Amino acid sequence: MKLTKRENHKLKRMLKTYLENPKVQEMREYIQHGAVSTYDHSLNVTKVSFWLNRRLKLHAKEKTLVTGAILHDFYLYDWHNKDGGAHDWHGYHHADTARHNAKKYFNITKHEEEIIKRHMWPLNITRVPNSRESLIVCMADKYVSLHETLFQRKVKKKII
Repeated sequence: MKLTKRENHKLKRMLKTYLENPKVQEMREYIQHGAVSTYDHSLNVTKVSFWLNRRLKLHAKEKTLVTGAILHDFYLYDWHNKDGGAHDWHGYHHADTARHNAKKYFNITKHEEEIIKRHMWPLNITRVPNSRESLIVCMADKYVSLHETLFQRKVKKKII
């Protein structure tokens, strides 16, 4: 999955506000899957979502799609540290934390909140994606997560 130069440039412009934010940069400190940081994971999900939307002509709203994708795992903690608390149930609860943080640090829309809230379906069985954008991010997240878990266990590299 490769974006054109023009697509990369457009995506970079759309992400500028988020990627320059110190709280988003903090995501580099946490490992998501294998050896991939939460920051890199979120960026990979964003790129795959953008690519799928364009190549499959899904007609999702690009700004909404990209915002939901980059902030879908904006939870800001190390989920590997098991303390007998909420982190033990990370898969079920981190979307709410990410949504709360996204609302706190950025002026996101209700639609963007829903993308973040619903990205863990089918694990969160009642949170079925309810929009084109939500479904794209959910599917891109599953694809990227599987790739990172299986193939990026030791070497830090991007999939795209």
